[in-house]
Amino acid sequence: MSRWSDSGAASSARTHRAQVEPLAALVAVFAVGAALTAYTGVLDESVPTPDRNLAGPTVERVERTASDEAGVLGPDSLAAGLRAGPEGYALNLTLRVGGRRWHAGPTPPPEADVAKIGVSVRTAPGRIRPGRLRAEVWS
Repeated sequence: MSRWSDSGAASSARTHRAQVEPLAALVAVFAVGAALTAYTGVLDESVPTPDRNLAGPTVERVERTASDEAGVLGPDSLAAGLRAGPEGYALNLTLRVGGRRWHAGPTPPPEADVAKIGVSVRTAPGRIRPGRLRAEVWS
C-alpha cells in the first residue's frame, strides 16, 4: 500500500483556510453595525420616558372602556373611563357634543398631555350624535 503526499499542496491549502476576502469582511461588519443601530432605535422608542405623550393611548383606551357594545359613549359612562388612565397619573376627561360639555376627573394643569378623538355619543335614548372626547394626563 503506497501513500502519496504532496507537502506543497497540503501546506498551500492550510495557509488559505479560514480567510475571507476583505470586501466580504467589510460587508459583514456593515451588516452587524446596521442591525445594532436598528435594534437600539427600536429599543429607545419602546422604553417609556418622561417626555412621552401618554394622552394618545389613554384617550383610545378610555373610549374602549367607557363605550357600550355598539361603540357608543354616553355622558353617564364618562366617569367609568377614569379607570382606564395610566397608573400613577391623574386623568381628566371632557366630552363635547354640539354646545354641550361633560367632565370627569380633577382639573388639569396647563402642562398636561392632551389628546382628542371623535366618538359617537348617546345624548338621549335613540339619539346618537358625533362628539369629541378629550383626555388630559399629568403626573
